[in-house]
Amino acid sequence: MSDDVKKGFFDKEMTRRQFLKISGKSLAGLTVSATMLSLFGCSQQEVESDQVSTWALPQGLLVVNTAKCTGCERCEINCTLTNDEEVSTYISRVKVSRNLHIHGEDGMYNGNFTYYPDTCRQCKDPACGNACPVKAIGTNDWGTRIVDEAKCIGCGACVEACPWHMPTVNPETNKSSKCIACGACAAGCPSTALAIIPWDEVTAAAQAIA
Repeated sequence: MSDDVKKGFFDKEMTRRQFLKISGKSLAGLTVSATMLSLFGCSQQEVESDQVSTWALPQGLLVVNTAKCTGCERCEINCTLTNDEEVSTYISRVKVSRNLHIHGEDGMYNGNFTYYPDTCRQCKDPACGNACPVKAIGTNDWGTRIVDEAKCIGCGACVEACPWHMPTVNPETNKSSKCIACGACAAGCPSTALAIIPWDEVTAAAQAIA
């Protein structure tokens, strides 16, 4: 992150474009105003300890606070109930359980029992879409990358191309899916580890005097 982005990032000159520059990245290294911290529901210490990240979505700013995540997997359940009418952590568009269920030398779980919600970065230059041989991944009217199931052949090229392996091929339908920014994950998060802040509230907080 450049010094220009760090400087005055959360002052009255803040724009959605600035958030897009760091979308999907940690806020570590930034000094956040008290007003913005309150809006995000986090502390400066959590920011500095690399526990808070933001994603710029069409409807608002998705704030992910790993310090609040309890690993309950409610976000994965709500995601699949909303989008697939079933409960399945495997095909969920937001990933929590996979971050806990990592095979290591000492068994199935990672040594630190760490878990956190992870989701699509909505990349400006999407590796998943670029890799799709049938061009099944496009952009909707909201600016969100989506999978056209009518075109998808379930080859898994998008999964392998994504640096974070966020798309998932449903083994039953043989269709790939990825986050469509519906907000179901954040709406049902009991600990507010996931929250979507409307853009007008973000802008107002950025312009307020801390």
